[in-house]
Amino acid sequence: MIDTIRKDLKEAMKAGDKLKLTALRNLVAKIKAKEIDNGATLDKNEAIKVCISAAKQIKESIRQFKEAGRDDLVEAEALELQIIEAYLPKQISDNEILLKIKEVILNQGASSPSDIGKVMGPLMKDLAGKADGKLVQSMVVKELSK
Repeated sequence: MIDTIRKDLKEAMKAGDKLKLTALRNLVAKIKAKEIDNGATLDKNEAIKVCISAAKQIKESIRQFKEAGRDDLVEAEALELQIIEAYLPKQISDNEILLKIKEVILNQGASSPSDIGKVMGPLMKDLAGKADGKLVQSMVVKELSK
């Protein structure tokens, strides 16, 4: 995955695609920073986590720019988000998440909101990179509150 990002970075340089170039440079810089923190090269799952983190930061920026009425910046950030999301695993649907939640609740014997820890651990191992953790947590709480 990291090699693909670096290859795409070189292609963006050759093509003169400034937006893609900036987005990929930022992503590569975040990956390198994480590698320095870890003291080792990142594997695919760790690189995906860095990409997810970058996407979350951009989504937050978009939200703040919308609140401030800066549509010009929203558009640029949205395009950068699309570039980064191309490297992320396909996100699963809410229905698929709900099916996984029900399966884990049944397997763990969870019955109340106080059992959220029993459910979230195994669930997020399975859904890592495929679903937003906040969305999953809210769906788990809703399901356990029934």
